Amino acid sequence: MSTPAGFDELIHPSTRLSVVALLAATAWADFAFVRDSLSLSDSALSKQLHTLEEAGYLEIRKEGGGRKRRTKVRLTDRGRNAFEGHVAALRAIVEGAAQTAGPGPSPSDPDPSELDPSAESAPRPPATAASLTPARTEANR
Repeated sequence: MSTPAGFDELIHPSTRLSVVALLAATAWADFAFVRDSLSLSDSALSKQLHTLEEAGYLEIRKEGGGRKRRTKVRLTDRGRNAFEGHVAALRAIVEGAAQTAGPGPSPSDPDPSELDPSAESAPRPPATAASLTPARTEANR
């Protein structure tokens, strides 16, 4: 299966995907909000934001000074388009897999072990050399 159009290797790692998904739902977000929402350290989030900023996917704005300095981030149009394309590509992958696999069991289908009580067999003892050798009978002596 080939990679669908719109799949974005830069966005795909789970941390960056989480950052971009969170930012897609807002105009601007405080650094602390993103950090706390995703349970990241300052350094881990900063690294991901700078990677996305270098790609032109987000804008970082620092406001204020001293102890009141705040960092805000937002997706750029390019970042929003990349995210939407990536989500569409992921949906295409999932839908393609579902079509290939066919319909799975329905939630109303019974568990196979409920249909045949012998389906739950007792554990077998380990095989030994004696159990693998055909039994000798009068007929094959």
